[in-house]
Amino acid sequence: MTDTATPSATDHRPLILTAQLDRTAAARFEALRRAHFPPERNIVPAHVTLFHQLPGSTLDAVVAHLLAVARAQPVLMADVAPPRSLGNGVAFDLRCPELTTLHADLAAHWAGLTIAQDHGRLRPHVTVQNKVSAATAAATLQLLAADFMPWRVQVTGVTLWRYLGGPWQHIRDIGFRAPRR
Repeated sequence: MTDTATPSATDHRPLILTAQLDRTAAARFEALRRAHFPPERNIVPAHVTLFHQLPGSTLDAVVAHLLAVARAQPVLMADVAPPRSLGNGVAFDLRCPELTTLHADLAAHWAGLTIAQDHGRLRPHVTVQNKVSAATAAATLQLLAADFMPWRVQVTGVTLWRYLGGPWQHIRDIGFRAPRR
């Protein structure tokens, strides 16, 4: 990840949209990622990808739409499922039907702009290990599953990034409507 810079709508490098988790959850997943992800491949923070690629030239329109959506979208609660195997890694799924619905609504709005990987039903997850041997992944899965306790996280908004051919550049955090007290 690189430092935030002034974004430009004339920058055509792809955009990535991730779900923003509450600080405690983000720190917990980041610690797991630092502990288990190969360091040379761990170049972006722990994240929940909503869209892998939106056209960089649509930055202004994407931000405007996300701001409008976020004004009406309350903070979401998600259940963290036990860790699962990715074959050569480990991830934690997030169970949150409202996040899946939000993704579908955004995908419908951005029809024609998304890539095939972003079509279909979202399966939100945080990858804490990837690109390791199957044996290493199996050992990590066993370790993480042994003391797994169910927990909940808040999805507090979305974060927009620019893909830089490996690292990501932070563009903007857009928070959801805070819950009423």
